[in-house]
Amino acid sequence: MAVEKILVPDLGTDEAVEVIEVLVKVGDSIEANASVAVLESDKAAMEVPASKGGVIKEVLVKVGSQVKTGSELLILESADAAAAPAKAAASAAKVEAPKAAPAPAAPKAEAPASSAQSVSVPDLGGAKDVDVIDILVKVGDTVKKEDGLITLETDTAAMEVPAPFAGKISAIKVKVGDKVSQGSLIVEMEVTGAAAASAAPKAAAPQAEAAPAPAAAQAAAPLSAEPVVQSGEVYAGPAVRKLARELGVDLSKVKGSGLKGRLVKEDLHAFVKAVMQGSSAASGASVGGSGIPPIADLDFSKFGPIEEVEMTKLHRLTAQNMARNWLNVPHVTQFDEADITDLEAFRNAQKALADKKGIKLTPLPFIVKACAQALKAYPQFNVSLHSSGSKLIQKKYVHIGVAVATPAGLMVPVVRDADKKSIWQIASEVAALGAKAKDRKLTKEDMEGACFTISSLGNIGGTGFTPIVNAPEVAILGVSRAAIKPVWNGKEFAPRNLLPYSLSYDHRAVNGADAGAFCTYLGQLLSDIRLMVL
Repeated sequence: MAVEKILVPDLGTDEAVEVIEVLVKVGDSIEANASVAVLESDKAAMEVPASKGGVIKEVLVKVGSQVKTGSELLILESADAAAAPAKAAASAAKVEAPKAAPAPAAPKAEAPASSAQSVSVPDLGGAKDVDVIDILVKVGDTVKKEDGLITLETDTAAMEVPAPFAGKISAIKVKVGDKVSQGSLIVEMEVTGAAAASAAPKAAAPQAEAAPAPAAAQAAAPLSAEPVVQSGEVYAGPAVRKLARELGVDLSKVKGSGLKGRLVKEDLHAFVKAVMQGSSAASGASVGGSGIPPIADLDFSKFGPIEEVEMTKLHRLTAQNMARNWLNVPHVTQFDEADITDLEAFRNAQKALADKKGIKLTPLPFIVKACAQALKAYPQFNVSLHSSGSKLIQKKYVHIGVAVATPAGLMVPVVRDADKKSIWQIASEVAALGAKAKDRKLTKEDMEGACFTISSLGNIGGTGFTPIVNAPEVAILGVSRAAIKPVWNGKEFAPRNLLPYSLSYDHRAVNGADAGAFCTYLGQLLSDIRLMVL
């Protein structure tokens, strides 16, 4: 039997971290890679795995201990069969120097035939703390290169993380509900054959090389992820628990708004704010933390069959943003109609050319172009309010957001520099962005920087609605379904194609007279598209 010391792996920092949970006790028999302790930094937590299987002889830390990279956690009596024959030969060499162990040279040549490899989260384009929404494999599964391992969901898209090589899943290091970032450990795999040879340069040194191997063999994963820790009825991550300790908040009294009721930092902030305001709604369930009493849940099953359906992350975010915008922005909505008879005649006349270009020419590109020109003519709509309340941020660019309904929820990709693009360019870009939205492939950059938003229900129906301003923008256009109506031309009533639209605006930044002028000018551009080229 060989005695092994289990050490803290590389934490990616020289600072001490706290032991928040010891998962084993003296006398426990554990397998290799079994977790023995949980460490927590200010930002995240990680489990420390055992480098070998065996029996726990001594635990050297307790909950609350501060440890660093290389600190001793416990002493293990290993049942590794290879350890005993090597012990006598290696002991003298270890006294002199770790390098005096040439015997394992032959096994080294065969190492690529079978090696343990760790798979981490790849580059996410800058996104951090991304939700794990599905685990696609289980321990023991054999996977091919590029097979999906887990599914991640950002605010705008879902993506599968593929296996970088073929092999067998030996351990899964995440679970549904965890938050991960680039570099977070996902799974460990046993890789064989050519795949092991190609992956070998990235692998850690074999465990049999020298005495320091136990430390190197442990998963050297930086504290970059924030796994969720569930304790009793409280479902929260380590960063949230640390914040709760600092604020003196009893987590059992806070209602979580995250996935499956998980507590997030915003829930703590809302709870504290409600307490400071003396609100009885200090359960974290107040609307946006505003102190407004929430609507009580009813037991709807008393009235008939029901089913609870989990909202998608995108749906939850949209709901939160709409509540925030409605509570913070003093809305006013202006209604008007544009005569698009000539626009529709021109658009239909371009059908053959549109087909040749492979572009579907709808009224929307014309509306985007008209809004871009109206923002240039009325720059007071192309601003954002500074948080001080005493300044406006005047934008010198014109980016238009276009709301897209998807099965997962509402998304608003952005057409950049719409004032500088042709109708054909805008039509092509709107179609491409819409397709990316429906496939959940929009990037963060695709959805940033809008000056003004268009929400069009023209293909659905309705004669008008009041869209909610998408702060920090100060205005949004709602477009409804066009209809043929009789219009008096001075001599008679003539059938005209009228498009109803509504302009909601932030009355702190825009006054009613400006809104009326904006709507009138927009109607003129849509009624006579020749004005767009002047």
